[in-house]
Amino acid sequence: MSTAEFNTEEYLNMELLRFTTAGSVDDGKSTLIGRLLYDSKAIFQDQMEQLENTSKLRGEDQVDLALLTDGLRAEREQGITIDVAYRYFSTPKRKFIIADTPGHEQYTRNMVTGASTADLAIILIDARNGVLTQSRRHGFISSLLGIPHLVVAVNKMDVVDWDQDVFNKIVEEYTDFSKKLNIHDITFIPISALTGDNVVNPSENMPWYDGPTVMHQLENVTISADRNLIDFRMPVQYVVRPHQDFRGFAGRISSGVVRKGDEIVALPSLKESTVKDIVFHNEEKEEAFEGESIVLQLEDEIDISRGDMIVKKGNQPEVINSFEATICWMDDAKGLNTKTHYILRHTSNETLTYIKELRYQIDVNTLHRKEDVDTLKLNEIGRLVFETAQPIMMDPYVKNRETGSFVLIDPNTFQTAAAGMIVRSKGKDDSRDIFHKQVSSNVRYENRFIDREMREQRNGYKAQVLWFTGLSASGKSTVAKALEKKLFDEGKHVYLLDGDNIRHGLNGDLGFSEADRTENIRRIGHVARVLFDAGAIVLCTFISPKQEMRDFVRSLLPEGAFKEIFVHCDIEECKKRDPKGLYKKAMAGEIRNFTGIDQDYEVPVKPEVVIDTMKLSVDELVDFLRKRIDE
Repeated sequence: MSTAEFNTEEYLNMELLRFTTAGSVDDGKSTLIGRLLYDSKAIFQDQMEQLENTSKLRGEDQVDLALLTDGLRAEREQGITIDVAYRYFSTPKRKFIIADTPGHEQYTRNMVTGASTADLAIILIDARNGVLTQSRRHGFISSLLGIPHLVVAVNKMDVVDWDQDVFNKIVEEYTDFSKKLNIHDITFIPISALTGDNVVNPSENMPWYDGPTVMHQLENVTISADRNLIDFRMPVQYVVRPHQDFRGFAGRISSGVVRKGDEIVALPSLKESTVKDIVFHNEEKEEAFEGESIVLQLEDEIDISRGDMIVKKGNQPEVINSFEATICWMDDAKGLNTKTHYILRHTSNETLTYIKELRYQIDVNTLHRKEDVDTLKLNEIGRLVFETAQPIMMDPYVKNRETGSFVLIDPNTFQTAAAGMIVRSKGKDDSRDIFHKQVSSNVRYENRFIDREMREQRNGYKAQVLWFTGLSASGKSTVAKALEKKLFDEGKHVYLLDGDNIRHGLNGDLGFSEADRTENIRRIGHVARVLFDAGAIVLCTFISPKQEMRDFVRSLLPEGAFKEIFVHCDIEECKKRDPKGLYKKAMAGEIRNFTGIDQDYEVPVKPEVVIDTMKLSVDELVDFLRKRIDE
């Protein structure tokens, strides 16, 4: 685009894509970026001349495009990337910010820094070497940081004679690995960064590949859907008071949309008001969106200062003092000290924080957990429980990357000690709090015209919750499904809540840690209560390994409405059945926290019913249970 054709307004309104690159040593990250810049004509003439001269001095026959991003002297000498190199360029479709991050394990903190704001990550894999440990590590870190789009660029296809089988094997292996991660959009592209094949221009050497080039993917991947335009969050950075007739609150919108006339709440004070004016670049506007820096004027005089947060009245983040988070340790001078305090910087707020528990360290190469640790050192990643001196206004990181992230600062040196991502507001020690203290603010129960007793009177039978508990493969679901059919055939209002089905939807965001299992049962308990209130006979089939979990659900219901059914089956018999192959995977170390293998199961203390699936048939068990329902 010539200077005469350049349209400043059009350029400013162009969509911006931030992306990061990562790969093992000599996978070609810097060369790929150089090729992107070179083939998209984003290099100035003086830069090109400097590249040519430097390449000649190094005795190279052709221009080394990697020099465009390898800016440090140490990088050029070693031919590797050490620091995070940022580059800016644009095409007629988009603007881009590239973060070229080092792939070495000792520079994990650099990759976390460069990838923390990325919309997309490009992971390079050398076609000669296949999927390495570092390739998996880069995928894990991308998943950990919540990067929504992943491009796996299989580089140096020219060296393997453009072999399709080599590419397919890498695709298959990395696809299997990515199933363990929270990655929903992954694209595989065979390339040669050195020759430019499938980087900007389609390759003539790989006619078997008909997918996008790297540039095409960068220009066309949909990122507008990744923006959170629902949850309005604006941390206040500064109070603007140019004269006595104007008082506004300046800040950058972390997420959501705000419009004139919106009802807002200031946190943590909970003071309410209405948006009077929105000022953007000294001009008033009707609305503002995520990423824009604005000044809000309110109808009422409210005491708001730096560190507070302005949100919508009906959509508020959690205001908490205790939370669980994953952190990457960044201090090369000293490791994590669980016995001291740190400064926690969250959005525009700062407060002291203490570490209640270091739950485990994550091996970024194997994804395994190391639970017997008391510190974290440079580049190590771990899961911790924090308690803050003052409340913070947060959303989980998976929901909002800005209000869900923070940094720790050493109070003695004021160096950045760690970067963190909030997982949830409660830690392992707070599992009982999840059961007994989870109450939303500013809500109350609404009375209904039709209650459960009226529904039961019309139905002609009592509503109740039958809770099937036992080991995996003990027969819970098999018996419950048969009982559901029998009751349905009798004309009963019956519904089965099955563990696997629930985890496909309502609880699809939960894993299998102790805290996640606790939250899984908490949610299910309340769903069962809603169905019970609707007059249904609710069948629930959940391992629910802890007695506390089952007692919690019982506590939600009237006395006598909850029947705990212990489905007894020896562990060895469950292993033999193993219809889903889960025991086999758990014993091989492929599944962690599996009940009966590396997590204990607490046998019910006083269940209402005990059935043995090793002694009776399904039909016999259903007949037995059918009689117990009417008792």
